[in-house]
Order: sequence, then structure tokens, then C-alpha cells
Amino acid sequence: MVKVTLKKKIEAEETKAVSEVRLYARKIWLAGLGAYVKAGQEGADYVKELIKTGEQTEKKAKKVIDEKVEAANSEIDSAKGEFKGEITKVKGRVEVQLDKIESAFDRRVASALNRIGIPSKHDVETLSAKLDELTALLERVARKQ
Repeated sequence: MVKVTLKKKIEAEETKAVSEVRLYARKIWLAGLGAYVKAGQEGADYVKELIKTGEQTEKKAKKVIDEKVEAANSEIDSAKGEFKGEITKVKGRVEVQLDKIESAFDRRVASALNRIGIPSKHDVETLSAKLDELTALLERVARKQ
């Protein structure tokens, strides 16, 4: 009898232990299930929040980039203006120097041509003017006779 009583106590204890293990297992299962659902809900909300933050950051970054590009373009335009001004100045100086060189070249060529006996443009124009005068004079004399 002692054995039967003892056996019943052990069985009762085993049943109680199994019941407690089942209870704890169920609680663990429910806790995991709850964590999964909560993570899904909060995760979706968190992702939405991250997207919103990302959009705001993107807008700010675009604004900063646009400002930087505009500032760079402004500097480029300013530099272009300064560069064009410098080019105009240099071009003017080059033209003046070219005119001086051309004038000196013309004088030297005219001098060389004069030395070898070829008349200059001025000499030909002077001669042509004298011929015109003589022609006019001869025509007047011819008309009088």
C-alpha cells in the first residue's frame, strides 16, 4: 500500500510537473507570438518613420546641393566676366602692337622699295594728281584754240 500511495504521489507530482511544463511552454509560445506580432506592427511603423525621415533628409540635401550648384555657377559666371574683360584688354593691347608692327613693316618695305627705285603709293598718287592737273590744263588750252 505504501508503494501504491507513493506511486500515486509520484504520478500526481509528475502530472503536476508536466502540467506546469505545458503551462510554461504555452506562456513561452504566447510570448514569442506576441513579440512577433508586436515587432511586425512596430516594425511597420518604424519603417514608415524611417521613410519619412529619409524623405526630409533628401529634401534638405537637395536644397543644399542646389544652393551649392547655384553658388558655383555664380562664381563661374563672375570668373567668365572677369576673364572676358581680361581677354578684351589683352586683345586691345595685341591689336595695338600688331598695328605698330604693321606700320614699322610698311615703312621698312617702302624704304627698301624706294632705295631700289620703285615709287611708293604716295609717289604714284602725287604723280597721278599732277597728271590730272596737266590734263585739265591741256583741255583748257585746247578749248581756247
